[in-house]
Amino acid sequence: MRDRTLWFLLGGLVTAAAFWLLYQLPPVKFQLEWRIDAFSGIVRGWLHPGDTLPAPLRAEIALQAPLHLPTPESVPTLDPANAPALEPTPTPLPAAIRLPAPQWEKQDWNNCGPATLALGLRYYGWEGDQFTISDLLKPDRGDKNVNVEELVYYVRTRAGWLNADFRVGGTLERLRALLAAGFPVIVEKGFILEENDGGGGWAGHYLLLTGYDQARSVFVAQDTNPIEGGADRELSYAELDEGWRAFNRVYLLVYRPEAQETLDRILEQDADVDTNRSRALEQARIEAEQDPEDPYAWFNLGSNLVYFERYGEAAQAFDTALGLGLPWRFTRYQFGPYIAYFNQARFQDLIDLADATLYRTYKSEESLLWRGWGKYRMGDPFGAIEDFREALQYNPNYLDAQYALEFVGATR
Repeated sequence: MRDRTLWFLLGGLVTAAAFWLLYQLPPVKFQLEWRIDAFSGIVRGWLHPGDTLPAPLRAEIALQAPLHLPTPESVPTLDPANAPALEPTPTPLPAAIRLPAPQWEKQDWNNCGPATLALGLRYYGWEGDQFTISDLLKPDRGDKNVNVEELVYYVRTRAGWLNADFRVGGTLERLRALLAAGFPVIVEKGFILEENDGGGGWAGHYLLLTGYDQARSVFVAQDTNPIEGGADRELSYAELDEGWRAFNRVYLLVYRPEAQETLDRILEQDADVDTNRSRALEQARIEAEQDPEDPYAWFNLGSNLVYFERYGEAAQAFDTALGLGLPWRFTRYQFGPYIAYFNQARFQDLIDLADATLYRTYKSEESLLWRGWGKYRMGDPFGAIEDFREALQYNPNYLDAQYALEFVGATR
């Protein structure tokens, strides 16, 4: 009986070793990696069920009393004397626009950001693909997020004959004006995953807008996810805005440098970055007042306050958003609470939030970075170094993690 048990154990070890060696083959790993990760996400959801991120204790307190909201007078504004001379759009927008759609490309696993940017660049004649971009921005396929700043960085450093920039607080009219002027627009929005896709629930996604039809109130989008719609997908104005507002209504533009004057004319006051943030802050403030139970409005309020380094008010806004309930993937994509809590010396709240994010998104280099800073300030330099190194393991090009290691006097 003992011999049979030993042979059984030996057979199990040999089989496991064979599967492990087979998994190391690039074609096999490419096909199986995302399936294993998706199953892992489902299992983690079973072990620790919950659709929302944890709220700090003080978030419960914030919901019990009215919060001070910044008034328009307390928001920095652009001095009219120094404002650029911009003219309003001289003619009404066309009823419908359809820009030439770039050659469509199906996104790889977790790769909607690079894939969508590839489409945007291809509109101007760029000849790369999504992997040309992701090899730099997310070398590990398991990294589930590329943020807008990284996409802008790629264009400015790897496609220098073009320029890129982003603004927040966008409007549907602004999107139509940009499309009518010949600028395709990249937006980031929320949508709902199927249950068998990493546990289902809310997630973020990029789209390239290439047209609109005002009579039918729809945009035309190039969606790199074929399940969601693929090439020339139509989505209603309402559907776009509902998902878009979760990301502060951010929009990214790739354009030729000689088009800067035209672009500034369309952006009007928002051509100035500080003014754009002021206007977005006011928009979020109004939405939070109109619906105090809207977590996205409070989160956008916090994000815009972070831009102006008003960390105390930002932390309070994030507390409220978390107390109302934010999807568990939210801090996979947006990191304002980490910055606000860090600057308010709320290091344990920072660590707790990062822990919750990393439990189901363990290859989030941004959460690892900020958890590391929280540990460092809590007197745990070795834990901080471990987090910084792990962030670089998933993304060796992550400059913030490289700086963090240098700051604490450690090597990679």
